[in-house]
This record gives sequence, structure tokens and C-alpha cells, in this order.
Amino acid sequence: MPHVPPPAIALVAAIAQHALAPQRSTASWRRLPAAAVALGSVALPTATLRRFLDAGTTLDPSHPTKASTLVTDGPNALTRNPMYLGLAGLLSAHALARGGWTPWLPVAGFVLVVDRFQVRPEEEALRARFGEAYDAYCSRVRRWV
Repeated sequence: MPHVPPPAIALVAAIAQHALAPQRSTASWRRLPAAAVALGSVALPTATLRRFLDAGTTLDPSHPTKASTLVTDGPNALTRNPMYLGLAGLLSAHALARGGWTPWLPVAGFVLVVDRFQVRPEEEALRARFGEAYDAYCSRVRRWV
């Protein structure tokens, strides 16, 4: 299977959300929680990107074997996949803002596809690269939340 970047998968999921719930919710009470989820969902990967840059390691998810450092602090101390969790959070904020249950289906689809086709191969590559240090990290920190 050719590699599709997770942001592209998230974009497809967002388009699917629009198709499944073409009318935006008019409930104003949804706006504040959706904005809070969106803000946190932007902050998480932003902090992670900064931490990866500070560590001097790759940001390219298509080449996890190029990782020079195992980043286990910052957002990575809370979840092993803060960048993907941030994308899932943005989709969740969008689903919350749109209302109904159908916009949540692409969120689940995004998580399933990324978990299977991105996260698991990354984990294999990182395990091969960092060995016991990566195994210890996995035993301390959950894959998603």
C-alpha cells in the first residue's frame, strides 16, 4: 500500500464529515466546547513539533527509520502519538460543531486507518532502531490516550 500522509487522511475524513452532515449545527452551545477541543488539538502537535525540532530528529512520518532521537518527554510523555491525536482531536472538534452522530464516523475511520497503516509500522521501525529503550517507553506511555 502506498504511503498516504496522515494529514491527507485527516483531510479526506473532514470532507467525509461534510458529506455526512452537510448542515452545520445551529446550536450555539456547541461552539465553545468545539473551540476548546480544537485549541487543544492544535497545541498538542505544535508542542510536539517544537520538541522534535529541539531534539534534532525527523518530523517525516514516512521515514521513521531516520529518527535520531527517541523523544519521550513533553507531549510524548502523555501519548506516543500526539501529532495524530491532535489531528483526531481537530476532527472531533469538527464533529462536535456539526452535531449529530454521523460526523463521528470519519473520526473513527481516521483513527483506525492511521493506527493500522501508520502507527504500527512506525512502532516496528522505532522498536528496531531504539530497542529496549522504545519497549520501556511503550510500557510507560499509551499508544493514543
